[in-house]
Amino acid sequence: MTFRPQLLLIAIACTGVMASIHAEDWPHWRGPAASGVSPEQALPTRWSATENVAWKARLAGLGISTPVVSGDRVFVTSQLGTGISREGPRLVQGGDAASMGERALGSGVARAADPDKTVFVVEAFARADGKRIWERRIDADGALTPTHEKHNLATPSPVTDGTLVFALFGTGQIAALGRDGAVAWQRHLGRDYAPFDIQWGHGSSPVLYGDTILLLCDHPSASYLVALDKRSGKERWKADRGKGRSSYSTPLVVVAESGDELIVNSSERLDAYDPRSGALLWHTGDSNRFPVPSPVFHKGVIFASRGYRSGPYMAIKPGGRGDVTASHVLWTVPTGAPYVSSLLYYEDIIYMANDVGVLTAVKAATGERVWQQRVDGVFSASPVGGAGHVYFVSENGDTIVVKAGSAPEIVARNPIGERALASPAISNGRVFLRTDEHLLAIGK
Repeated sequence: MTFRPQLLLIAIACTGVMASIHAEDWPHWRGPAASGVSPEQALPTRWSATENVAWKARLAGLGISTPVVSGDRVFVTSQLGTGISREGPRLVQGGDAASMGERALGSGVARAADPDKTVFVVEAFARADGKRIWERRIDADGALTPTHEKHNLATPSPVTDGTLVFALFGTGQIAALGRDGAVAWQRHLGRDYAPFDIQWGHGSSPVLYGDTILLLCDHPSASYLVALDKRSGKERWKADRGKGRSSYSTPLVVVAESGDELIVNSSERLDAYDPRSGALLWHTGDSNRFPVPSPVFHKGVIFASRGYRSGPYMAIKPGGRGDVTASHVLWTVPTGAPYVSSLLYYEDIIYMANDVGVLTAVKAATGERVWQQRVDGVFSASPVGGAGHVYFVSENGDTIVVKAGSAPEIVARNPIGERALASPAISNGRVFLRTDEHLLAIGK
């Protein structure tokens, strides 16, 4: 394995993770710099359900969290038991959603051995061959929040610092596990602070910052940010955000000249906090009903989309104070962003896939459209980039591989024949895909 110290420095600067992380790791759902971009230069672009698949491992349960990769291991979370699932709004409007690949979590998946009770699962697989190394089960504790039928209470993606794996579930239960699966500590935020009762179920993932775990908990009962000591789970600070806010988005730590900032996409607006203390720094943007996407950051600029149906997206310079709409917003496009998936900055272009199969590329400097291309599919997973290509995973399991650049050049459409909502991970020359049934390592 080739160690690249420059990537480690980027990861530390952008996420504050002070741990020994391999250059090829994908330690949380948007990769080493929380950007969705891999620095690797040799990645697969063509595969199928049977071709160019290094290994395929059966998952213990269902979920849509992204796998994370650390050293020789891949970690993934899931849920056993149906919980409380409800039919909700679909991305496809006025058409046959199922024919486009949009369907409920676990549709057609036979799991006769699932227990009646709800159990959360963390699994560790060998990165080389997919062999299951260990499995840790945690009983769901307390009342279960009803979730949208397209996901469940195992939606937040885990995060790892290379020593511990941190897994959060939609009840508010969080566990820190060693690389051997042993429990280092557990908390139940739904009991310690307030119920996790957001409509359709919690979606925000943990964020590592220095020696703390940052958690965004915007729920009807209470909205707050909390920082936990990663070694003990004890509270470092807590910032109350007031009632009535909601968010399904994962926050992002960015490095500004004036100090680090924690960017939060919520129903009321975009906020920036001091990740060391929880102090509110600045805010911008109007209210948005269902904020799902997470922001990205590159060379001193935050690129954020607000979510919901064809919402706005924008570029913001960090470092402001108070309302920065007039002073630090570099450009705004009022409509066209995806409902669920996040933006991808890659080689001076912002890429996005909207809900019903329109891929769009815009100039990062201005927001001006570069190209737009319609493809079949429904897209909830956030795109990733690497080795000169951008990867868009549709809900029917097809991955559209596009050559990065100023023209819409589709390199391949790669089907695996299984429902997929999780964003892909990239590590050591392979693309890792999580479906309802399996974890796949693409690229031999």
